[in-house]
Amino acid sequence: MARSKAVLGDLRRDDRASLMLEQIVSTGSVVLREFGGSRPGEMAAHRLLSSKKVDPVSLLAPHVARTAMACKGRRVVAAQDTSEISFARRRKPVKGMGPTGNTGITGFFVHPVVAIDAEDEALLGIAGAQIWTRGQAPTPDHKGIPYLDKESKRWLEGAQAAALHLAQEALQVVMVADQESDIYPMFARRPATIDFVVRANHNRVLAGGGKLHEAPATWPELGTAKVKVSPKGIGDKGRTATVVMRAGTVTIARPDPRNAPDRQDPRTLTLGLVEVREDPADGAKAPLLWRLVTTLPVADLDDALEVVRLYRLRWRIEEVFRGLKSDGLDIENSQLETAGRMLNLAALALVAAARIIQLVDARSGSNRPATDVIAAQDIPAAAAKSAKLEGNTPARKTPMMKAHSPGCHGSRPASADGTATINPQDPKPWHEASTGSSTASRASISLGSKMCESRRDQVRGDDSLMLALRDCAPGSRTNTDHTQKLPN
Repeated sequence: MARSKAVLGDLRRDDRASLMLEQIVSTGSVVLREFGGSRPGEMAAHRLLSSKKVDPVSLLAPHVARTAMACKGRRVVAAQDTSEISFARRRKPVKGMGPTGNTGITGFFVHPVVAIDAEDEALLGIAGAQIWTRGQAPTPDHKGIPYLDKESKRWLEGAQAAALHLAQEALQVVMVADQESDIYPMFARRPATIDFVVRANHNRVLAGGGKLHEAPATWPELGTAKVKVSPKGIGDKGRTATVVMRAGTVTIARPDPRNAPDRQDPRTLTLGLVEVREDPADGAKAPLLWRLVTTLPVADLDDALEVVRLYRLRWRIEEVFRGLKSDGLDIENSQLETAGRMLNLAALALVAAARIIQLVDARSGSNRPATDVIAAQDIPAAAAKSAKLEGNTPARKTPMMKAHSPGCHGSRPASADGTATINPQDPKPWHEASTGSSTASRASISLGSKMCESRRDQVRGDDSLMLALRDCAPGSRTNTDHTQKLPN
């Protein structure tokens, strides 16, 4: 990607940051001694992370721009969430780090916005992130504090980042977020250029009387589906549940101003509501239940299914978090000892985690352009290098077809037109990826496989849902083999 000026104030810093990102991806490590490759490399990394000209925002800037270009003309889901990075008590303290949610444990927080193609579910990259540590002062009572003075304003800022960076390029941007983002000022102040799907948390008061959770009880069923609930422990064989789909519009009232001082927000908001509820006839002790509020249409079953499908893509940001933490790059065990350097490293590690997942996706087939992960001018060099890595015998050669993302050793990028070639097998759903190789080193491939296996094996609450929703017909009570995993 051509540069007219230095993002970090000096082209040498830009080059060093780019090299460090490549080293983190190829080694699968955020320990400076490991990815630096040598003592001079380690010290150069220390100097960059310690520079007063460098901060997480500037380190992320070129990658956010690359993600925006990847969204051009696409319908995009912008998933946002928060992850806490905690340091064990036995670890040497990191100077400048504040408290986390666990007593006596210090650390910091990462709140990224991840762009996902709404149609093929490809991870497009990082569209922005807030990375911070708390001060030492106790957190005050949130009641009576304006929304923009609260830490939870990050949800609105994430939506604003998606609108700023993605909406100008994408055909449509739909923000998805979990229950923590169920915040009235966020709904009221979201940018007009984006839509949202949020899992409802609060049983809000409705403008015409009644409560949000009770509203769907009077709505007709749009359809039903069979759901496979995975085992939750030893001796649990799992079960099959029947869920009922309902959808409609609700008008929610602004919270009581005595508890929420943001009186500038409108008194009411009209939103769509989709409810996915397990049939009481199943007799389950913990029945399945989802409530999704949205600005998208909810007029019929197809609309409701689309809302659920888009929210399901929030799972991709959980993959990025696993890639960042102990299942992947293990940012918690970085040996840095000052907060400033740690937050800068976290920005690079966040991009690296996303890139590894993109490579894992690509190895099974992808329609994405190679420029999602590599600069266009670097493709010829990659083509020459990749040709040398391919085996000499027919058994070690893979029949290739023209495609777009670099997928495996032996996948020769076609430098003439700026595309890459990949294995021509039918692309697998992202949640089935578990084996293969990519243009990254063996370390990052092993890391990507580890992340995929951990993701697939994890069972936690509603994460175990496998909803058969795409082919569900109105009023139908028949099962389907096409299942979808629904995250929290």
